[in-house]
Amino acid sequence: MADDGDACCGPNPAPLFGASRDDDEEEVRPPWWRDLALLPSAVSGVALVAGYGLQWSGLGTAGTVLHWVALLAGAYTFVPGTLLRLIRGRIGVGLLMTIAAVGAVILGHVGEAAALAFLFSLSEALEDRAMDRAKEGLRALLSLIPDTARVERHGGEETIPVAQVRELDLLVVGAGDRVATDGVVAQGRSSLDTSAVTGESIPVSVEPGDQVLAGSVNGSGTLLVEATADGRDNSLTQIVALVEQAHAKKGERARLADRIARPLVPAVLIIAGLIAVFGFIMGDPGLWIERALVVLVAASPCAMAIAVPVTVISAIGSASKYGVVIKSGQAFEQLGTISTVALDKTGTLTRGEPQVVEVASNQYPEQELLAFAAALETSSSHPLAAAITAACPKTPAGRDIEEDAGHGLTGYVGTTKVRVGNTHWLHPGEYAEAVERMAAQGITVVAVETDGAIAGLIGVRDELRPESAQTIAILNDMGIDTVMLTGDNPRTAHALAAQAGISDVRAGQLPRDKAQAVASLASKDPTAMVGDGINDAPALATATVGIAMGAKGSAAAIESADVAFTGNDLRLIPAALAHARRGRRIMTVNIGLALAIIVTLFPLALFDVLGLAGVVLVHEIAEVLVILNGIRAARRPAAQTAPEPDKTA
Repeated sequence: MADDGDACCGPNPAPLFGASRDDDEEEVRPPWWRDLALLPSAVSGVALVAGYGLQWSGLGTAGTVLHWVALLAGAYTFVPGTLLRLIRGRIGVGLLMTIAAVGAVILGHVGEAAALAFLFSLSEALEDRAMDRAKEGLRALLSLIPDTARVERHGGEETIPVAQVRELDLLVVGAGDRVATDGVVAQGRSSLDTSAVTGESIPVSVEPGDQVLAGSVNGSGTLLVEATADGRDNSLTQIVALVEQAHAKKGERARLADRIARPLVPAVLIIAGLIAVFGFIMGDPGLWIERALVVLVAASPCAMAIAVPVTVISAIGSASKYGVVIKSGQAFEQLGTISTVALDKTGTLTRGEPQVVEVASNQYPEQELLAFAAALETSSSHPLAAAITAACPKTPAGRDIEEDAGHGLTGYVGTTKVRVGNTHWLHPGEYAEAVERMAAQGITVVAVETDGAIAGLIGVRDELRPESAQTIAILNDMGIDTVMLTGDNPRTAHALAAQAGISDVRAGQLPRDKAQAVASLASKDPTAMVGDGINDAPALATATVGIAMGAKGSAAAIESADVAFTGNDLRLIPAALAHARRGRRIMTVNIGLALAIIVTLFPLALFDVLGLAGVVLVHEIAEVLVILNGIRAARRPAAQTAPEPDKTA
């Protein structure tokens, strides 16, 4: 465990910004069964169980030796860091655990000290691993930037590393290429897939003067782009920085046990010290030093050490069985406090797959108009083309098809000349009112022209998931506010939000805007962000709890989030929140019970009403009660909010 980490939340994340990809690859943490960082906890746990087994078999000495092994292995992970932080004037639950373990050893209870060391070392190691996984997710963001870029320099074209791209360089972006850095189109027309950066589901047409973002994927036209940012300082690298900053802030948050431990540690130390000093004053230091140590054991957080881990492990294990992966105990605690849920639109509230939702034509039947468009779109990789061809499958391809980049397609279907494109290129004529009506509903309009005359319109939209409205209704019934955050245009966003039942809509949001919106919400109330794209990563990391839709979500979104869904059913959101709320209540009861034991035992030990044996017995009974109560957290949420696991994910 890193010595310079936070006293309660593990080490602060190391910066990735500016690191080379080779360095990043070397830093990737291995699978848990090969992770050496978990080895001390594993050794401690095995030795602890084996030691109890030997003691129960009558081999007391051998069992004690193994308990010493368990104690040393567990203590190795947190005692050095605890002592270093103590020198720096920082205290936390680690110090209380260290003192309790030392006191138990002095009084001859090595097994109890070993149990404390094992439980605490395991929880810390798992939290460190979760933080490292979050750092690994940033590599997916950087992978969107190509390694090289084509640049026009000195009257010719040359290929250079992206890191050498400078502001005002002219980038040549071919068909299918990723844009290396932010810029403005200087020459050419095309369409850009910006879904990874902005979350907008429909590719956008660009022409000279339009801004483009790093990581966008170019369509079929070649573009000449004037860079407005250096290759290593653009919108995508800023996303990486935002995620790093958000994780660093999260690392400073204290867990519930630490918030309790901070005032408890100095109080116990002061009182134990006063008891020992009193013994010297009374002339019987041996008796009172022993009593001070009994007080330390009485005040030791044995039950508290188990209270949170047992509840968390039970609840997290249960949640994973219905498709909710909670990455840490801290995430579980925070999930139970959520009162606002912000949701991305594309791929989260919607299917993430544009579909034909309306066809308007006064001249042709619906399928015939679709057939004209599909015949030209069969060779296109544009998402709108996929939607149209899916609506009219097995349509023979047209002939002599040509693409006007950023506008549309021209070709022949039989003897009919057909053009398919946007309404800026093909004037809708008599269908102008239909275009306005569709646009007001958030529908992207494709115009179809046959033999020089407008023939009709095809409306395409990324539709809501069938369970979206039900999910929002359940969240509202739970007293949770909902907000939509999207990079899409306001018309589309408001139309779909109205269908889903969301009144608070923030449209046209870039990644930084989403992160700022979530930070603003989280400053008022605990806020969860639900998303699935790379553009959602900063907001997911900034939120009190980030929730990633895992089955189709990007690696960056999943790794930046605190919670990931293995399926895509949105009803997992209220199910997870209800589960966490119940688990948090159980955890609070357990901590209350643990504190009650300390408060009760403290005066009894101080005035010698209970000796060491009595104190240990009460501790063990309390631990059993805490464990039994914590296991209750494994119960699944109510059937109406918990869908069955998505077995296809």
